[in-house]
Order: sequence, then structure tokens, then C-alpha cells
Amino acid sequence: MGFLEVLSALFGVTYFLAWSISFYPQSMLNFRRKSTSGTTVDFPLINSLGFAAYLVSNTAFYYSPLIRAQYAARYKGLTPTVQFNDITFAAHGFLLSIITTSQYLYPRAWGFTPSMGNKPSRFILGIFVGCVVGVAAILFIVLGSPERDSTHDAVSSWVWLDAIYAISYVKLIITLIKYTPQVIVNYRNRSTKGWSILQILLDFSGGSLSIAQQSIDSYMQRDWSGITGNPVKFALGNVSMCYDLIFMTQHYVLYRGADGKSEEGDSLVGADEERRID
Repeated sequence: MGFLEVLSALFGVTYFLAWSISFYPQSMLNFRRKSTSGTTVDFPLINSLGFAAYLVSNTAFYYSPLIRAQYAARYKGLTPTVQFNDITFAAHGFLLSIITTSQYLYPRAWGFTPSMGNKPSRFILGIFVGCVVGVAAILFIVLGSPERDSTHDAVSSWVWLDAIYAISYVKLIITLIKYTPQVIVNYRNRSTKGWSILQILLDFSGGSLSIAQQSIDSYMQRDWSGITGNPVKFALGNVSMCYDLIFMTQHYVLYRGADGKSEEGDSLVGADEERRID
């Protein structure tokens, strides 16, 4: 095994650990505080759907002979850059997201004080339903395609690879918007109290290493379609890092040391209710 292979494997293990550990700080902080105030269920709820989709797509890219053959036909004989650690990361992320979501939806079971952020916003519910309906529509199209099991027609026809891409794009869409509600909540509260900055620092480190690993893998294949062929993994690192920078700016610069509003206003739902009362 050459130097680049070793470096890629090292980056893969390290980003797996960083991203995996990043799921724990928020749930642990909630448990210590016995409250989810200052945060919203929107993030862990939509994250659960995102990692479910990521798990399904990664498993298909890694294990399915048909999906791998159709991928090779579409991308000049190359194989997907998905690795086993991507699958274990997705499974772990899904499990931890479900656990964290339960702290919001069932606070009394955890001994928590209920907060306004325990109710999902209409924005996140709309994204959730839209993703499910979109994937169902693509599956319907693929099922109606006579070439769905073909490898020779994978370039020009609807095949099962397109269905897997549709599922993987759910993760991409969710990555683009999942942090937005919490950014807004922090802005309205003028504080990051209740939101774990440690998870953000770990996420930023993991994103950097994920991009580095994928770049090394594509370089070794002498073809950058290793990135264009797996846009979800590439976007995961880039988009998450942009949000991480926003959260770090809020925590360390804009609202440094702030305790937030005297009255709880910790959710998009709560803000909507306050406007209706006014």
C-alpha cells in the first residue's frame, strides 16, 4: 500500500471519528441541562431523515453489484468512491439523530422541562414531506422504465442508479438547509446558549478531512469524476463547513458570553406563535 493510500485511509478513519463524536455533545448537553431550551427539534429531526437516506445510498453504492455496474457504465469504468467507513458513519449518525430527536419529542421521558423548540417548524415539515414525495416520484419513474436493470443503457435511460441518486440527494438537500433554523434561533435569541459549540468544531474538522480524502481518492484514479460522481459526499464537507463558520462566528464573536433573552424564544414555532398573539 502506497503513501497516498495510507493517507486516504488515515483521513477516512479520522473524519469518521470526528464526525461520529460530533453527534454526542448536543444530546449530552441537553441531558446535563435537563432541557432543550435555546435549540430546536428541527435540526435532529430532519437530520434523521438525511442520514437514513445517506445510509441507504451508501449501502447500495458499496454492496450492490447492479448499482456499481451501472455507475461504471455511466462514469467510464470507474467505481464509486464510497467506502465502508461511510456506511458505518451513516448508520451511527442515523441512530444518534433519532436519540437526540426523542429528547425533543418526548421530553418528559427524559425528565426534561418542555420548551417551545420541541415542536417542528412548518418549514422543516415541508422539506421532510417534499423529500419523501420526490423520492417516491423517481422510484415510480424507474419502476416504469424497461431498462431499469440494464447496464448498457445506464447512460441514457432511467435505471436503478437514478433511484439511488434520488435518495442520496435527499441528504444533499437536507445538508443545505438543516442548520438554517438553528442559525435563525441563535439570531433571535442573541445567544448560542443551549447549542453545543463542540459539535460544530468536530463537524468542521471532519468536513475538512472528508474533502481531503475524496480529493486523494480522485487523484489516485486520475479522474475527478470521483467527486462529480459522488456529489453528496463532496457537498457534505463544503456546506457543513460554511454553516460551521457561521456558528463559530455567532458563538465566539457576535454573541460571546451572551445569556440570551430573559424570556424563552427558542424556536421558529415560538416566534410564529408570538406574532399571532401580538
